[in-house]
Amino acid sequence: MELILIGRFHAKEGREAEAEAALREVVVPTRKEPGCLSIEVLRAKRDPRLFFIHARWQDEPSFDSHANQPHTIKFVKAMEGLIDHPWETTRTEVVA
Repeated sequence: MELILIGRFHAKEGREAEAEAALREVVVPTRKEPGCLSIEVLRAKRDPRLFFIHARWQDEPSFDSHANQPHTIKFVKAMEGLIDHPWETTRTEVVA
């Protein structure tokens, strides 16, 4: 069953360029991973510090494999120092 991941990242003041760079960097290798159907980075129009990831995965095992990739681990570590809130990603599924 397809998995849709939504991540929310609100950058610390003055760190939005670094957050954007980390997000841009992680999507390149992620798009090449088996099981990644799509991944996009979005930025809120009214808050330039607010970013989202919207990713579609073939299934949960595909995403679990992604979570253990070196580029993902590097991204998580970097973002934890760049955001002003606890880590916030949600695994979702289509209901309608």
